[in-house]
Amino acid sequence: MQRAVRTGTLVGRRRKGVTFLAALGGCALVVASAVPAAAHGAGGGSRYVALGDSYTSGPYIPRQVDANCARSDHNYPSIVADRLRTGLFKDVSCSGATTENMWKPQGTNGPQLDAVSRSSSLVTVQIGGNDVGFSSVIGTCVQLAPQDPTGNPCQRHYSASGVDGLTVEIARTAPKVARVLQAVHDRAPHARVLLVGYPDLLPDDGSGCAPSVPFATRDFPYLRDTGKHLNLMLRLVARWNHAEYVDTYGPTIGHDMCKPPAERWIEPLRPASPAAPAHPNAKGEEAMARVVLQRLTHGRYGH
Repeated sequence: MQRAVRTGTLVGRRRKGVTFLAALGGCALVVASAVPAAAHGAGGGSRYVALGDSYTSGPYIPRQVDANCARSDHNYPSIVADRLRTGLFKDVSCSGATTENMWKPQGTNGPQLDAVSRSSSLVTVQIGGNDVGFSSVIGTCVQLAPQDPTGNPCQRHYSASGVDGLTVEIARTAPKVARVLQAVHDRAPHARVLLVGYPDLLPDDGSGCAPSVPFATRDFPYLRDTGKHLNLMLRLVARWNHAEYVDTYGPTIGHDMCKPPAERWIEPLRPASPAAPAHPNAKGEEAMARVVLQRLTHGRYGH
C-alpha cells in the first residue's frame, strides 16, 4: 500500500508512462498486422454511420429521439450529417455502449455494426470509456473523497496493488477498440473511418473545484491524466488500424465541468443544462461536431 503511494514521484510517473506506452504500442502492432489497408472514400458521401456511447448519443439534450439509447438529434453526428448534407445518415450510438455492443444488442437497439455496410462512405466511432468503466470510477472517487479531501484517496484505491488499475484497464481496452475498427473496415472497405476521442472533463491545469465537483484535491490531476491516457490509447489504436483520430480534448480545454455554466461544455455531476452528469451539453456536442468537420475538411491521413 505504501509503495503504491510513492509512485506519485516523478520517476514513478515516468516509469508508468513508459510501461503504458509500451503496452499499447505492443498491442497496436499485433492488431495492425491483421488489418489490411483500407481504401478511403470521400467523407460525407452517400452514407454516414455513427457508432458510439453516450458521449456520442447525447443523453437528455433536446430533442431526444430514442429513449432506449438516450439519443439526441442535436448530438455531434446529427450536426455533422446536417452540415455535410449527407444523403443517407444512420446514428446507432447508444448510452452505456461498450465495444461488445458493436456485436450485441442493447435493449431495442440492435448491434451497432449492423448499420455499417459496403455502401457506407463515412463511419465515426467513439467508444472505450465504458469498457474502462469511467462512470463507476467517478462514483468511486466521489465516495472516497471524504476520507481525505485534500489528498488522493481515489488514486490510492486504484493503485493498491502497486500498479495503477485504470492504466491497466485502458491497455486492455486497446485491442477491443482495434477489433471494432477492423470490423468497420471489413464491412465498409471504402469508408473513411474516424475514431473520435473524448473531450476535456476536468481542468487541464490539474486544479479542482470541490464541492461543485466533489473529488479530493489531488484526485483531480489523477483523473485528468486518466482521461489523457484513454485518449492516447485511442490515438495509437487509430494510427495502427487505418483510422483517423479526432482530438476533441484539446479543443475543449477551458470548458470543463468546473467552469461556470455559461462557459462549460461538460456538465458537472449535478447538471445545470440538459445533459447527463459528466457529459457534454449541447455546446459540447456542437464543439465535437466542429472538430469532426475540421478533420473531414483538412485531410485524411494526419494523426
